[in-house]
Amino acid sequence: MRFHLLHPRDQLVTIMNRIYHNGMTTLSGGNLSVKEDNGDVWITPSGVDKGKLTAKDIMCVRADSTIEGPHKPSSEYPFHRAIYAQRPDLSAIVHAHAPALISFSIARQVPDTNIIPQANRICGPVGYAAYALPGSEQLGRNIASTFAEGYNVVLLENHGIATGGSDLLTAFQRLETLDFCARTLLSAQGLGPIRKLTDEQVAYVDHGDNLLPEFRPAQHPSRERELRQQMVEIVHRAYDRYLMISTEGVVSARIDNQRFLITPTGFDRRSLELEDIVLVQDGQREAGKLPSRSVCLHATIYKQHPEIGCVMTAQSPNVTAYAIASHKFATKTIPESYIMLRDIPTVPFGAQYRAPQQIAEALSKNTPVLLIQNDCIMTTGTSVLEAFDRLEVAEFSAKSLVDTATIGELVPIGDQELRELAHKFLSPNHP
Repeated sequence: MRFHLLHPRDQLVTIMNRIYHNGMTTLSGGNLSVKEDNGDVWITPSGVDKGKLTAKDIMCVRADSTIEGPHKPSSEYPFHRAIYAQRPDLSAIVHAHAPALISFSIARQVPDTNIIPQANRICGPVGYAAYALPGSEQLGRNIASTFAEGYNVVLLENHGIATGGSDLLTAFQRLETLDFCARTLLSAQGLGPIRKLTDEQVAYVDHGDNLLPEFRPAQHPSRERELRQQMVEIVHRAYDRYLMISTEGVVSARIDNQRFLITPTGFDRRSLELEDIVLVQDGQREAGKLPSRSVCLHATIYKQHPEIGCVMTAQSPNVTAYAIASHKFATKTIPESYIMLRDIPTVPFGAQYRAPQQIAEALSKNTPVLLIQNDCIMTTGTSVLEAFDRLEVAEFSAKSLVDTATIGELVPIGDQELRELAHKFLSPNHP
């Protein structure tokens, strides 16, 4: 699916479905709009269940102020109109009541986006708008004046969040990314001091190492096509389970010693399709496609570890809390966590860009999972499913650890129990 080719009605329904089903707004909360070049504004309706929104429910406020559609436009239309008046470069606005961002809103604090490099780039600086009555002209003036200062993301005091973009997907990705930052920061509370990136470290993402020479594959064998299908399905599942967001997360899979597949850079993860996956062969990329910026890192791992069949990186919020805080990620908690994850070392930030060999050397049969400081978790496996299983177990384990801190002290599995687990499940003879 190419999102930009959808009618505005369908774009609004698609994005509202994501916002609602990802827990970023309620049945009655939140509103979205798209402005066309002719001045028409398509906007979600007032008083309609956001969980069952259809294209027929979407309202249109024409450039001449006439209203078309079966309902009333959102009661927050005044602030959408005010933002568009102040920022003619914006063509879409998203407003939601994501709980994590509400927490920051009512504490009157702005989430820090310098916890991972991509978040800073996607959101930019975050503005702040003073409280006013919902639906009022004053609220519109407060929000629009903050957008007029150049912000694309504005936290609304005791209210929620508003984001803008050149298109609806961009505006949504800014909401989603800031929500991820807020969730991660909340999970990291109590895990020790939080590390933040400098502007120089954020700039590491501009390395351009994914601009490999191009080639045109002569054919696509069945094994390659099977892996493409597995990768697309697992990326969609990771997105639906909030293990990835639309702008974050990489999956690669080995075909043989010369070739592997990897997800592209700059693609909405939930809209990923078979043809978007990039084939990499002998240091060259499939013509017309741009692989993930971490393609050289994945190539280095496959070269050093012939037993690895899949590599994943993701920024799920509870695991990432351990990547940005100083507290060690404990895995000796339940049998599944220790068996699947083993001990998880943390690699210093920057190695993923400047020292891929360091990351490859940190991996082994007994160390299948790594944390990359202020970036992500990396899981590996002999198959796509095994690497994904480890990602799920890691996020569930991290969530349990974060919650444990609120009820008592962690009591790990004892040494004797660990030896029994290792003998039964981790010995060379284990099936």
